Amino acid sequence: MTDFIAPLRLRLDGDALLSNWRWLAARSGGAACGAAIKADGYGLGAVEVMRRLMRGGCRDFFVSNWAEAAALESLLDDGVSLSVLHGVRAEDMGVALASRARPVLNTPDQVGRWRKAGGGACDVMIDTGMNRLGLDWRGNVAEQAQGLTIETLMSHLASADEDAALSARQRDRFATLCQAVPARRASLANSAGICLGQHYAFDLTRPGLALYGGIPRGEATGHIMQVVFPQAQVLQRRRVPAGDSIGYNATHLALGDMDVAILNLGYADGYLRGFSGRGAVRADGALLPVVGRVSMDLIAIDVSAQPDIAEGDWLTIDYRLPQASAASGLSQYELVTGLGARFDRSWA
Repeated sequence: MTDFIAPLRLRLDGDALLSNWRWLAARSGGAACGAAIKADGYGLGAVEVMRRLMRGGCRDFFVSNWAEAAALESLLDDGVSLSVLHGVRAEDMGVALASRARPVLNTPDQVGRWRKAGGGACDVMIDTGMNRLGLDWRGNVAEQAQGLTIETLMSHLASADEDAALSARQRDRFATLCQAVPARRASLANSAGICLGQHYAFDLTRPGLALYGGIPRGEATGHIMQVVFPQAQVLQRRRVPAGDSIGYNATHLALGDMDVAILNLGYADGYLRGFSGRGAVRADGALLPVVGRVSMDLIAIDVSAQPDIAEGDWLTIDYRLPQASAASGLSQYELVTGLGARFDRSWA
């Protein structure tokens, strides 16, 4: 049986992934540098991301839930840790107690559940100002955590991608709590937090977005490399006469005769309607604009200046995350995690 070749693919640059992690690790100073690989490695494939980062020296990984942890359990070697950020529900206890992954306990109920079950080493999240997950920093966290064997005490920065006073307040609150709550190490900084400087690094950093080519702050510009290159196949090249419109709701009118290439890509694949009339494809160094509306499975590209582009050709979508975010109005996180299952994923 012949293997099926999808008309969509993601070219994934493993060297760029490792380069990004190494820059983040160097920026972390004396702190260890881990990796957030939740949401299936931000959509790239968590197994392959973890394998590559382990070969590069990464030893600390973070996922959201126990289903994600189970898919990676077989990769855990001695000295490699996997933390489950959403903690442990009652429904998770059997799996969690048998797993080599650790829960990140977020609520008094989770702490009590883990303690009652005689669970081993764990991580604990403290909310220092995001008001999302974690034990409230204003409570008696030391008393709540008493009796736990805490590997990593952590918190999460709410606004590190901005020049916000809240980041320093969170850092100071966390530093104070680190003195009161016994733990082997402390962790605060995400990708943007790493860019804020080593006084945010503590013992362990937890980058996510920047690993995959996102630019969380200006300090990362010129250091973080693009990892994800979506490519789509041309299904048809056609001539559009002057005066005709292109796509749904006739949003693009051809002012003169033009050639368009119809690509096998649309919002069902995560290339959302925000790219309508704003996105672009790269070919021979040129940027070719998306014309008309992005539809569920198809986009149209103006190829009038590229006479050699033909049916069956593969074109690379312009998906540099900061630029694609500015064009589409979507966050860099949405762009990379939203790329769908119809893409073949190929590591270089």
